[in-house]
Amino acid sequence: MNWIKVIAENELPPNQRKVVKVENRSILLVNQNNQIYALENSCPHMKVSLEKGKITDEGTIVCPFHRSAFEMSTGKCTAWITFPPGVSKVMGMFSKEKDIAVFPTRVEEGNIWISV
Repeated sequence: MNWIKVIAENELPPNQRKVVKVENRSILLVNQNNQIYALENSCPHMKVSLEKGKITDEGTIVCPFHRSAFEMSTGKCTAWITFPPGVSKVMGMFSKEKDIAVFPTRVEEGNIWISV
C-alpha cells in the first residue's frame, strides 16, 4: 500500500466533499457523518463526475446524470442507470453494471491520507 497525504483534515469539514488529484486520478473525498470516504470521481457508465452526486442517508452516492448509485464504503453498485424512465432499461442493456473504485483512508496528525 502506498499512503499519500492529500489534504489537511480541516479542508474537508463535515458533510462536505472535495476533488483531489492523486497519481493522475481524480479522487472524490467525502466527509459524511465524520467518516472520510475516497472514491474514483467518475461514474463507470459515461465517466461523469460524481462530485455533484446526491449522498443518501444509506451511505450511497448517486450519479447526477443517469442516477446510478454506489456504496461509498465499498464502491458496490446498488442501482444502474435508472434515468430517464423507460430509456434507462435500453441504455442498461448496452452498458454492464460496474462498481467504482474506493480507496482506504486515514486521518493522522491533522491530515487526510489515502492509499492507492
